[in-house]
Amino acid sequence: MPNSTRPQFQRSSQISDSTVLRVPHLARARSALCVASLFELGSLLALSGCAAVKVKLGMRVYLAKVPVTSMQAHLVNGPAIAPGEKSPLVVQFTQPDGKILVTEGQGKGKVLWQDLTVTPTLVTADQKGNLTLPRDPRVSDGKLAHVTITVPSHPDLHAEFEIPVTYDYNFVSNFSGSAGSNGLNGTDGMNGTSGSMGSIDPNNPSPGGNGGNGTDGGNGQDGGNGGDAPPVQILVTVRPAAHPLLQASVSAAGKKRLYLVDPAGGALTVKADGGPGGSGGKGGRAGQGGAGGSGTPSGNSGMNGSDGRSGSDGSPGGGGIITVAYDPQAKPFLAVIHLSNRGGPPPTFKEEPVAPLW
Repeated sequence: MPNSTRPQFQRSSQISDSTVLRVPHLARARSALCVASLFELGSLLALSGCAAVKVKLGMRVYLAKVPVTSMQAHLVNGPAIAPGEKSPLVVQFTQPDGKILVTEGQGKGKVLWQDLTVTPTLVTADQKGNLTLPRDPRVSDGKLAHVTITVPSHPDLHAEFEIPVTYDYNFVSNFSGSAGSNGLNGTDGMNGTSGSMGSIDPNNPSPGGNGGNGTDGGNGQDGGNGGDAPPVQILVTVRPAAHPLLQASVSAAGKKRLYLVDPAGGALTVKADGGPGGSGGKGGRAGQGGAGGSGTPSGNSGMNGSDGRSGSDGSPGGGGIITVAYDPQAKPFLAVIHLSNRGGPPPTFKEEPVAPLW
């Protein structure tokens, strides 16, 4: 961080009254500079992601300054990845003395991801070491993903491995209605003012003033109604093979999503639930009556206001109509298709020929 420019003050052997009077201004100037420096430091940390500070505190290390002899990499969620799945990557390094260094993030180690270069094929990688396979199964059908990891500061080190695509996964296709908005809370009532003071002097008595009434709290707003889910059409067929897979198409609201599911361990859940209603806002708290002023006699206290009424919760939306058309060969595997359309009619199943979906 560049040094802040500080004002220069000339020393003098003579101290005048005007010099003494300017001392508080000097203190304020120094205080302002300190605040500005702290603000600049905070801005710098925010822009840099605090990596330099974490290294300074020993929470992270720069690989360029650490001797390492080997590296290994693996996926946290297993050796395979499913379409649409996000799987964290972990890399570990071995130092000459046998100590192990691990990447930050899911590895919970000290090695910065910014010190590594990840080159993926078929999958994508973010700056935190997470790999993601595209959701559309047609992109990866019959292919293998590949990842190469290099270290610019240690060009002799690299790790690479292939990632098979799995369909033994719990896929979810959600077309549920939107949630209703929550109602706003009512405003609190204002307290009444205290009564004016009278006199309790027996020779000159005067009554105290009455306290003012508290105002009523405002009513809370009603919550909004949940949105209705759209109709959903599902097509299911089988890809014949020694290990058969289910091809599924889920269409709703002008969108189509495709899935390839392993019925031996995977599943497809389709949701078309009505959206939940929003919560009603709370009624505002009543204002308290003001105290009566003391005097002879004392004034009466004001009356408390009434609490506001809480708003009503919004009504849930209606569930979407779900229609499933399945090929006769898919009938033995329908148990892996899970449907939910809360607030709607029972799903409809139709057995009919369904051609391959791609």
